[in-house]
Amino acid sequence: MFGLAYGDSLGAPTEFLDMKRIHRRFGEHGPVEPTGDPALVTDDTQMAIAVGLALLDALDNPPFTPDLITPMWRRRFVDWLRSPDNDRAPGRTCLRACEGLAAGRPWPEATVTGSKGCGANMRVAPVGLAPGLSDETRAGAAQLQAALTHGHPTGLTASELTAFAVRWLVDGMDPADLPAALRARCHDQRTAYHERWLGDLWRRPGVDAPETFIARGWDECLDRLDALDEALARGDRAADPCEITGAGWTAEEALATGLLCFLLFPDEPVEAIRRGAVSSGDSDSIACLAGAFAGARLGMDAWPDEWSGRIEYADLLRRIGGAWDASK
Repeated sequence: MFGLAYGDSLGAPTEFLDMKRIHRRFGEHGPVEPTGDPALVTDDTQMAIAVGLALLDALDNPPFTPDLITPMWRRRFVDWLRSPDNDRAPGRTCLRACEGLAAGRPWPEATVTGSKGCGANMRVAPVGLAPGLSDETRAGAAQLQAALTHGHPTGLTASELTAFAVRWLVDGMDPADLPAALRARCHDQRTAYHERWLGDLWRRPGVDAPETFIARGWDECLDRLDALDEALARGDRAADPCEITGAGWTAEEALATGLLCFLLFPDEPVEAIRRGAVSSGDSDSIACLAGAFAGARLGMDAWPDEWSGRIEYADLLRRIGGAWDASK
């Protein structure tokens, strides 16, 4: 949770800047640490906290089911929408969908069905961190939290892959094995539609079956994993990470480019999030995901000690992460 927030904070000042302007403003190395006291984060961390707090409540009241967690996530997302701190350039899709949720619309009507923006998976790391979930439950929950705002199948599948990458890293997977494991999951799950979690979300013009709907998301993720393999084979740790895997504005690109930054620096978490921050794309979301992956693998000791005292929402990050650290 702290790694996610550190990456978000480091990347926030460089979002919407191209590489030349980043280097002009911050030097060749880019920003080197989150600045300010507190060091402010964006909606990426705010919504990840919302997902995490609802999960804490749900896991304290088993069994964990869609009927239990859906109203909890709805309430947390609406609270985020109405918060005076919701002034960090939040994404239009999240705002529009949460406005629908706040108006009491059923979530399948409130969600933006055509959006696969990175807001679907920038916040999903807590679903990967949460202990004790079966693979089916983790997959369904990861896709549901995305579906509340982003109804495009690629938003769902990229969120599931992000959650599983976090879980596998917590469980000790070698980072070098991660791309192949994610690719295998794409193939294994290509026609698996989680109806218990998603209901009739798949029903829309031109879609003949739920398997057809979800397969599109997995295929688009596989395409970005191909690009990830290409970028890793190139191994250029100084290049703009968005050149091959994408700028990160969409869910599958954010996943691939966040993974690229982490995998280029698997044992150097500060360099991983700095690489995400010094990019031409959605730098805060890319660095946020890179920080989540690095933190899942390396834990709190990998980060500079003084950062935890300055990062915004440190008490909530500690509450979520600490609860799940204790249950490993």
